[in-house]
Amino acid sequence: MATSAAPAAVEALLSITRAATDLADALIVDGPPGPDLSGSRRIYIGWSPGAEQAVEISQDFAGAGARTRDEDLTIACYAEVKVGDKDMALARSRVFELVAGVEAALRATNEQPEAPTLLGTVMWAHLTTGSLIQDKSSGSLAGLAFTITCHARI
Repeated sequence: MATSAAPAAVEALLSITRAATDLADALIVDGPPGPDLSGSRRIYIGWSPGAEQAVEISQDFAGAGARTRDEDLTIACYAEVKVGDKDMALARSRVFELVAGVEAALRATNEQPEAPTLLGTVMWAHLTTGSLIQDKSSGSLAGLAFTITCHARI
């Protein structure tokens, strides 16, 4: 019996985003940034600047008898787009397009009927919050910290 759906849910989110055709030109990173920061479009799963937790978990008994538990998960994520010039509007619109690709990947389709359940690891998952970050120190950078909220029965 699993103690938490979190490990499998994060792995499924990575798998779904890496397979999404809308995100084919983005680097999907598991956890915090590593030494390779190349590429102008990146999505971090299980990491967001300033976030202290990769995943937050809350559990409670699903009912009398204590046979199953309900678990709510919040997975920290971050999308980042860099453009070489000072066109902040372009960077901003592209980062929102990138996150829209994540949101679309979490919707059920004929090809991915289990996407909203993160391939059966949770009962449902969806994008719930976002926070825009902008920087013009070298070119234009727009980052969008967002969370994927899930509900599971364990």
